[in-house]
Amino acid sequence: MTILVGYTPTPAGDAALTFALDESDRRGEPLHVLNTSRGDKVVDPRYADEEGWAQVRARLEEAGVEFHLDRRIDDRDPAEALLATAEDVAASAIVIGIRRRSPTGKLIFGSEAQTVLLEADCPVLAVKAPRT
Repeated sequence: MTILVGYTPTPAGDAALTFALDESDRRGEPLHVLNTSRGDKVVDPRYADEEGWAQVRARLEEAGVEFHLDRRIDDRDPAEALLATAEDVAASAIVIGIRRRSPTGKLIFGSEAQTVLLEADCPVLAVKAPRT
């Protein structure tokens, strides 16, 4: 089994990665870290650049966990790509980062996170970034 992390270069993405590292150690399972973009924008702030992706690799190597990094342009939205990857790697759990929202934002919650939470066939752990 594998723990799948939906990573974005944001405080919420860093919180998800931190939690997933702890979960990997606790369960003794490898990590599969997915960072994806549809590629339909000139700049997608959710897609890790080379330097950021190298920092993720260094962090995982330092932690000493077994891992696979998966950064790609995908024509599916990130939630669909995450769910498909979860199936492909037989994920035991999915870890996603969520951000704090305004009262109106809470009503909508976020379509990608909501899709993952409702459609995943395995447990989903939604992690918030620490307050700054």
